[in-house]
Amino acid sequence: MPELSPGATPVTGQQLVADLHDLGLPAGATVMVHTSLRSLGWVIGGTQTVLAALREAVGPDGTLVMPTQSWQLCDPEMLQEAPAQWWPTIRDHLPLYDPATTPSQTMGAIAELFRTSPDALRSPHPHRSVSAAGPDAARVTARHPLESPAGEDSPLGAMVGLDAWILLLGVTAAKITALHLAEHRAGYPGKRTIPNGVAMLVDGRREWVTWEELDVHDHDFVEVTDAFAADTGLVRVGRVGDAQARLIPMRPLVEYVAEWFETHRGRA
Repeated sequence: MPELSPGATPVTGQQLVADLHDLGLPAGATVMVHTSLRSLGWVIGGTQTVLAALREAVGPDGTLVMPTQSWQLCDPEMLQEAPAQWWPTIRDHLPLYDPATTPSQTMGAIAELFRTSPDALRSPHPHRSVSAAGPDAARVTARHPLESPAGEDSPLGAMVGLDAWILLLGVTAAKITALHLAEHRAGYPGKRTIPNGVAMLVDGRREWVTWEELDVHDHDFVEVTDAFAADTGLVRVGRVGDAQARLIPMRPLVEYVAEWFETHRGRA
């Protein structure tokens, strides 16, 4: 739990719902949530309360989406976390991706709880999955090509088509997964693909499957999101619990950022 400042009070689910409404989160929206539980304050009930508040805020006609990526299944050569002499053994023994049971990694406690919800659907990408619940969940999670985890045919492309929102709760714009779609759309110096792979069943047999995917980066996500906010006035800023919150329309953000990358990224 977070350290308590003088005069701090516990945060209730009702307060979170009210704060989300004050921020402007529309009922019935499709919204991709990036959140830090600690930043919200001393929430009574923790992750369970936060998830319930998000569901109540969007209502039964809304669709929640959260990243539930599982980096632990990536090719060890790409991760560069283990000695090269171990890579063949790792590839031979990595678990298979199972949408129902493979845990997310570094996505946060709220996203991990959401992934296990009985009504949550999870996209099929073994590394870059998202989970979704609500009327548009099937559309969001249906397609997720191995070689294009953040491209037009991914859940990110589907959400742009749904005019989804991005909700940041206590995290910076560096966490905005949707900006990787802008990387796919843009041309910029140094843009390249890198190899990746995963263990999976092919015709009932375990195989190591490889592909090339875009080498993505988030080093300028904060800068470009700040520029988008200043130039368009479309970013809504407020407080949810104790956290700074931002609500951003996904389609105009991705369109703006793709153009920004074209003229700024990789150029002196």
